[in-house]
Amino acid sequence: MFKGSMVALVTPYANGEVDWKTLDALVDFHLDSGTEVLVPCGTTGESPTLTHEENDAVIAAVVRRAKGRVAVLAGTGSNSTAEALVMTRNALKNGADGALLVVPYYNRPTQEGLFQHFSTLAKAADFPQVLYNIPGRCGTELSVDTIVRLRETHKNIVAVKHATGSMDGASELRVRSDIDIISGDDSMTLPLMSIGGVGVISVLANIVPKDVKALTDAALRGDWETARKWHLKMFKLAKGLLTLEVNPIPIKTAMAIKGMLTEEFRLPLCPMSPANRERLLAVMKEYGL
Repeated sequence: MFKGSMVALVTPYANGEVDWKTLDALVDFHLDSGTEVLVPCGTTGESPTLTHEENDAVIAAVVRRAKGRVAVLAGTGSNSTAEALVMTRNALKNGADGALLVVPYYNRPTQEGLFQHFSTLAKAADFPQVLYNIPGRCGTELSVDTIVRLRETHKNIVAVKHATGSMDGASELRVRSDIDIISGDDSMTLPLMSIGGVGVISVLANIVPKDVKALTDAALRGDWETARKWHLKMFKLAKGLLTLEVNPIPIKTAMAIKGMLTEEFRLPLCPMSPANRERLLAVMKEYGL
């Protein structure tokens, strides 16, 4: 269900509130561009600063605008199992096709605690669920053993968004489990798909969705020469959007430069420094944006 080019959708703001009109326009942009899955309320959607009510409302708005034309994978993770449970059930009620569930952050649970956390969510909301393994953000890595155990125990845990940077970890997971592996880093999409990954939840797709889709389409059909060309074309832009400053500051800045939304964040995120903005402009110009 969750394959190909999937966008880690930004949350647009205007005057401190969610900009609903622009959110609708972004959904339409992705429908026109061939994006296969919309992923609202993840890291790129600034989920840590969305209220639970806003989280529910953004997901409902994306589902409503998509009208079943593409799947919606809703970010409903939390470091509190009880909070994640409420948001995940609400996403199901609001018509999402699945939930993206980040590893609990800050409290750094044990592997057994992680197993129990995700098991609780899998049992309570009977729709597809995707684990989100990003130790750089969370301070804790979901081990291959735990992922394998979760997949064997709960068949509605269908995929893992792999953002560990470890190709060995992804390879071991492919050997030991039939769980789908989705890239969580644009620069790692081609390597991950070369060992059997099924696509990417992409930051880059917010601004060049057709290019990201061209890469994933080529990889899925086994046309590695074409996929490699797209990978090399997008590599510098992908790295810039994820390393110049913390995500989603660079991608929202790039989108604002393109006139796609208002350049607005919620603290503690803030506008890019002038020097990094100039670097971003240079990368965008080099790409042809």
